[in-house]
Amino acid sequence: MSRDYIGQPPAAFQRRPHLAKDDDWVRAFLKEARVGHIATSIDGQPFINPTTFWFDEENHQIAFHSNIAGRIRSNIESNPKVSLEASELGKLLPSNVALEFSLQYRSVVVFGTARVVTDPAEARRLLYGLIGKSFPAMTAGKEYREITDKELRATSVYAIQIDSWSGKENWDQRADQSDEWTPLDEKWFE
Repeated sequence: MSRDYIGQPPAAFQRRPHLAKDDDWVRAFLKEARVGHIATSIDGQPFINPTTFWFDEENHQIAFHSNIAGRIRSNIESNPKVSLEASELGKLLPSNVALEFSLQYRSVVVFGTARVVTDPAEARRLLYGLIGKSFPAMTAGKEYREITDKELRATSVYAIQIDSWSGKENWDQRADQSDEWTPLDEKWFE
């Protein structure tokens, strides 16, 4: 049976609400997640691209960058509504019931409005935030050259203003099992 999602927020009606995480958990996850997938669309055609990103907590936005021209920029300029997904996968979880096979995961989906950052000072700040997330011990002007105007002109920097988000975690050690079928041997759980 399908549910009517028209007019509902993107994270409405979680299928497994007991897995939902609070805002503090989502913030912490976004600070650590290494890769996100940006979903854009144009003319009814969805696109998804992997990228590194930085959660700019102070401004409640996600920063990332791409080529100066390309599908991501074109899509965002035409339709700025986007989503970002970031996840961490653990082990596969077998079951003795086909529909109960599962896996461990942690994930966040962000819904928001993206824009191309045109102010050079803001673009630099966001790029340094992105670098600092992955290389916190390195300093611009010390371990690496500061961002030049030429480099800024050769990239597109984006900020996604976060409208809403949803975090989930299923880190169970075992998938649900049935007592109506032969139990799995312990070897399947190693």
